[in-house]
Amino acid sequence: MRKTKQFAVLLSALMLASAVTACNERTSAENTQETAEAVTEEITETEAPAQTETQSVDALCIVQQGMFSSGGIVTSAVGGDYDPQQSWKDKTRAGNTAHVDHANVFYQIPAEDNGNPIVYLHGYRQSRMCWMTTPDGREGFSELFLKKGYSAFLVDQPRRGEAGATTEISEDTDLDMWYGDLRKYDDESEEYYYEDDLEYPETATKYQPGDQAWYTYYRIGETDGKTNPKSQFPDDNDSLNQFLRQATPNTGNYDKVVISKALGEVMSDVQNMTGNKAIFMAHGEGCSVAWDLSVENLSAVVAIEPISVPNTSSVQYQKLIEANIPIVIYFGDYIEDGDSELASTEYWQEVHEKVTAFAEQYREDGGDCTVVDLPEEGIMGNSHFLFQEKNNQEIADLIQKWLGEHGLN
Repeated sequence: MRKTKQFAVLLSALMLASAVTACNERTSAENTQETAEAVTEEITETEAPAQTETQSVDALCIVQQGMFSSGGIVTSAVGGDYDPQQSWKDKTRAGNTAHVDHANVFYQIPAEDNGNPIVYLHGYRQSRMCWMTTPDGREGFSELFLKKGYSAFLVDQPRRGEAGATTEISEDTDLDMWYGDLRKYDDESEEYYYEDDLEYPETATKYQPGDQAWYTYYRIGETDGKTNPKSQFPDDNDSLNQFLRQATPNTGNYDKVVISKALGEVMSDVQNMTGNKAIFMAHGEGCSVAWDLSVENLSAVVAIEPISVPNTSSVQYQKLIEANIPIVIYFGDYIEDGDSELASTEYWQEVHEKVTAFAEQYREDGGDCTVVDLPEEGIMGNSHFLFQEKNNQEIADLIQKWLGEHGLN
């Protein structure tokens, strides 16, 4: 472990040195290669893991980066007058307000900006981290696309991650990592009870363990640590540990209206900053926000395994059609040929069927919507987290090809 860390430090230093040199001195690629070869020779004895053989030292020049919040509300002041002498010691919080329910954005703009910013939104139980890296420490989608000229605007949605400030504590009882009390209160007996016959652990009112459940739901494998055949998921123990620790619970209840409103502000802020409409790239549940965005700030939608699409008779649908917003949707493997005994297989088959029907209707109504099933493209072994897996560069190239066909490169 110590040798691995030493290698990581040296490699990070090399990558940083390469980037700084490229931005400030524009040193030739030959010099960078000579430096890489020298460092590689020096650290041969550190017994680097096999994955590092594919890590890139290509320079990436970032000319601007920062962080900002978009949207949200300011609560009304608590009744009474604020007492500056007592300050935080005043438990009544008289006169205090709170800034809550906003989105938080980390952005990077590359030197070779192509004028097509990408706004990234995570899915359920995730944060912007999922776009920035992979479980085995390789380049994430945001960096891959930065190198292709797409500026990155990485969002933590309201009540998640860096945007956790909210007025209410989560009581979601279905999918979140923690939730409120599942028991019901009986006024007559003055006792709490569960509505079903399941036996809940005492900790059920505090948190909801789910490593194995999510592992199967994501179609990585049937049993934690045992991936599906031909899987692209990095299945070593360290990578699995890193992946499971990406999970980020809601601080408040999931509210699509609150999230969509804040993301609408993000898209407006991005256009004001860059002068360009943005590509909206989202994953899983995050894709549901795409359909509510103002088309004035939207150039295209890249949806990675969306769990919902708009009803074809809805206002959202008509708005997208009238604005001629192009949409591309990607699905991984183990759906049509998944294990029929797994509840997750049936679930994803139903999702895929609904999305495919949506795309067909969108095209019939004159819109541009493509569903890409990776196995049909000869790309096998991808789970729900296809953008984090070992072939994420190949998938990024596929997405860029579609973007280029639509003039977004």
